[in-house]
Amino acid sequence: MPGAGRRCCRSPERGCGAPTCTHVLRPATAQHGTARHSTAQPLGAPWGAGHGQHHAGLGESPGWQRAVPLSHAALGPAGPRPPLVLLHGLFGSRGNLQTAANALARRSGSQVLTLDARNHGGSPHSPVMTYEAMSLDVQQLLARLGITKCIVLGHSMGGKTAMALALQRPDLVERLISVDISPVSTTLVSEFSAYISAMKSVNIPAGLSRSAARQLADSQLSPAVQHPQLRQFLLTNLVEVEGRYVWRVNLEAISHHLEDIMSFPVFHKPYPGPTLFLGGSNSPYISSKDYPEIQRLFPRADIQFIEGAGHIVHQDKFEEFITAVLNFLPPP
Repeated sequence: MPGAGRRCCRSPERGCGAPTCTHVLRPATAQHGTARHSTAQPLGAPWGAGHGQHHAGLGESPGWQRAVPLSHAALGPAGPRPPLVLLHGLFGSRGNLQTAANALARRSGSQVLTLDARNHGGSPHSPVMTYEAMSLDVQQLLARLGITKCIVLGHSMGGKTAMALALQRPDLVERLISVDISPVSTTLVSEFSAYISAMKSVNIPAGLSRSAARQLADSQLSPAVQHPQLRQFLLTNLVEVEGRYVWRVNLEAISHHLEDIMSFPVFHKPYPGPTLFLGGSNSPYISSKDYPEIQRLFPRADIQFIEGAGHIVHQDKFEEFITAVLNFLPPP
């Protein structure tokens, strides 16, 4: 596929244990370091207050609480293929994948759905933030829309939600695409904790224009969030509600469940369908040491890397990303 690295064998020195692997060798110094997931919450009154906030009832366990109704958008009419469902990453929203969704709908002829995860974007807030819960949300939405089979694509946190959905309900998922994430733990809890603390400490006085509010928030975030692009990404969650600036992501729930978000649930039964792990060659989030677990849970997995892309594959190498996804789709 265009932009992908060279195909390699399963030689032990390369660590390739995947059924098929398009593997770009990366420097040995690459570490599980910087992820650009997405999230946010209020500076004062929660965005969830008065915004469809959901509270799990007493006695509900993290994996079995009620689903929340997800904010979503559909592009194009239903086509001959199952619809393509796109799931964003931490601190993000469905808007992050809108350009990719437009291109995929136009060039594939398939219907494309974009969703806001719970505690993100326009979806309700909930104190629970586990992959079992997020998978249940998607299941409920598919049932509500009368969709009995889909092709699911998720980036980062959304990729883990997509994997959980496929493993829990393989009957719903015809094919699976995980963008730059593996079904293993990601060791970034302390880094994300610092981001959340910085976001909570932002103080924006009422009455400022949106541009002034963003500039002030950017300056207050900069000591903890040093990368300007990451700060701008986090600031997409800064919204004005009744004259006050708040974070629309649920920082409390994300902070409480950060270990859950960075890890992955234990599954024993593999997903039998075709699976594509699509990583960036410059990103550490799909590593050769993850291949055994990928092969165990997804025995039909194909692992590909897009040359020159980092963690945000669909932004760094847009055309190559779209082509790789289109090539993986089943024939109409």
